[in-house]
Amino acid sequence: MRTTELTIRTGRARGLVDLTGACERFVAEAADGADGLLSVFLPHATAGLVVIEAGAGSEEDTLATLDRILPRDDRWRHRHGSPGHGADHVLPLLAPPSLTVPVVAGRLALGTWQSICLVDPNPDNPSRTVRLSFLPG
Repeated sequence: MRTTELTIRTGRARGLVDLTGACERFVAEAADGADGLLSVFLPHATAGLVVIEAGAGSEEDTLATLDRILPRDDRWRHRHGSPGHGADHVLPLLAPPSLTVPVVAGRLALGTWQSICLVDPNPDNPSRTVRLSFLPG
């Protein structure tokens, strides 16, 4: 298994970060043309991973949908941090901290419009760690 760790600067703004390019670069080197699986893991309790169509307004739609499902108000028992931070701790129910993508002939087997994105609704944490692991088939 080959693995690497990325530090992603998300800043103080809530949003999504497209990780697809970094995943493609890692797989190109780690897989060396082989088949296998890419594991993407985010060791954080207040962020998640999704596969969406990035760059077409989906990022804003994703955050708006999360805000409707997980309102950023004072209903949460978990109350430290910025207002509504308790919602961030429930996010993994909808956007888990890990995902797996098939690798075929050294390339991610994503659909035409699919991108791997980090969802970070938490403005309290300006930096995230992402672990990429390639498991050869």
